[in-house]
Amino acid sequence: MDRAQKSELVAELKQTLSETSVVVVTRNLGLTVAQSTALRTRMREAGAGYKVAKNRLALIAIEGTTYANISDLLTGPTALATSTDPVAAAKVAVDFAKTTDRFEIVGGAMGDTILDVNGVRALAALPSLDELRATIVGLVQAPATKLAQLANAPAAKLARVFGAYAAKEDA
Repeated sequence: MDRAQKSELVAELKQTLSETSVVVVTRNLGLTVAQSTALRTRMREAGAGYKVAKNRLALIAIEGTTYANISDLLTGPTALATSTDPVAAAKVAVDFAKTTDRFEIVGGAMGDTILDVNGVRALAALPSLDELRATIVGLVQAPATKLAQLANAPAAKLARVFGAYAAKEDA
């Protein structure tokens, strides 16, 4: 990798870090190509990104960002999982770590807050942004639905009473 490619990689990584809300640092201990491809696919499907970068280049990229405090985590064969949804990258990383012992979560950061392994697991246990939005929409719609049911209930009862009187007169 020549100097221009390195500077391009650093700029790309710095741009990614400026747009994300969470970074999960992972350690790859000999993942196969199939496992690595499966992990990248899962990350992409969840709206997250997964980047393997040399630690020296990653350290240069995190300088001056809110994630500068994760520099101590960048030792050994590491990779960065990032996402704009605060839960997506953590959820995929934790789920993938359960399937193989060659993938280890080192820690991460959410803005200025450093997360240890348990912090990343706790973050992964939270509902995603889409799940929270669906819950809120459901809560907002529920009272309106109940109100409509209550408003229609007396009319329905009245219609049944009229129907019963009509049936009684026909008989």
